[in-house]
Amino acid sequence: MVPEHKLTRWFWIRHAPAIDPEGRLYGQRDVDCDCSNHPAFATLAAELPDDAVWLVTPLQRTRKTAAAIQAAGRRGPAPIVEPLFMEQNFGAWQGQIRSEVTRHRLWIAAPDAQAPGGESFVEVYARCRAAIERWTAECKGRNIIAVAHGGTIRAALGVALDLPAETALAFSCENLSLTMIEHFETPARAHDWRVSAVNRVPARLYATAIGHGASGTAGL
Repeated sequence: MVPEHKLTRWFWIRHAPAIDPEGRLYGQRDVDCDCSNHPAFATLAAELPDDAVWLVTPLQRTRKTAAAIQAAGRRGPAPIVEPLFMEQNFGAWQGQIRSEVTRHRLWIAAPDAQAPGGESFVEVYARCRAAIERWTAECKGRNIIAVAHGGTIRAALGVALDLPAETALAFSCENLSLTMIEHFETPARAHDWRVSAVNRVPARLYATAIGHGASGTAGL
């Protein structure tokens, strides 16, 4: 068994549904989110550890989601803002109706494609990898709760499984879902990461109304 002090656990949570009745692509737009499904937050909070470092992105939908989880019973320190975990910047496509700009069956565009003034998923993958490696080293042996975005969490799974960017896009990532990856620091392992949960949705997420006009898939 791997000693506990050499195991670093990441608990990735996608933010609550964005309030986006028109189904627009929001990307890095700072849209609000619906945190009214209190039973879902309570269920999610119960699955998280107490002794964790909390990370969010600069966008309010991650900060509000983290606050709602803590209010539901999983107390923790003030979250640290990590800009490298931002959602993909879709540039000129942001604010447009999603169906009008979709270019790829798994994502908005091919992984190496850039919207005018935006970035590619390959770039998102690279910046997320850099941040994941840094936080894993700085918080070695601890728990990390990261409230982030669909693109970010797909990138994290790609890092853990050493996948190409396009393959990482195949993962589903629902709002308020929990994805868990673990890092082992030991020379005995051929691979340093293990995935223990992917897209685990709180059982009570659909037990109550999420909110009128909330969209969980249209804008990421």
